[in-house]
Amino acid sequence: MADITLGGNPAKTLGALPTVGSQAPDFTLTKSDMSSASLSDYKGKKVVMNIFPSVDTGVCAASVRKFNEEAAGLDNTAVLNISRDLPFAQARFCGAEGIDKVEMLSDFATGQFGKDYQLTIEDGAFANLHSRVVILLDEEGKVTYTEQVPEIGQAPNFDAALAALK
Repeated sequence: MADITLGGNPAKTLGALPTVGSQAPDFTLTKSDMSSASLSDYKGKKVVMNIFPSVDTGVCAASVRKFNEEAAGLDNTAVLNISRDLPFAQARFCGAEGIDKVEMLSDFATGQFGKDYQLTIEDGAFANLHSRVVILLDEEGKVTYTEQVPEIGQAPNFDAALAALK
């Protein structure tokens, strides 16, 4: 269980993120067009998983914009923005913001991704949403980098994540 905060108020997540060097748990998430995406769809590519509570909050939206600008230009890299937002809300946000170099994936149906990656918030105002996390995977789906932001209102360390991709 990870101890994080939301506006300085304590919150807990289900557990610990996958460890660096471990195989990432498989997932099935929903794309904006309501089709499914799984980890195996990205085999052979590096993967950036930018995970957050909701695209309709300022820090979450900023992280999607930042990764759209920075990481999407990297060779052989898929950038996945993952939340429990409905796919329609994700598509609306991308359309309004001109986000076109990253993928939006939703865990709205079951929340199983958050459970499998142990990043679901257990209590507080954001209970059942995902905590703010960045996870990088290599071309074989092994974890190469993780960051769980200790205060949900903070942005992830973009520089560290981008440096870890190289």
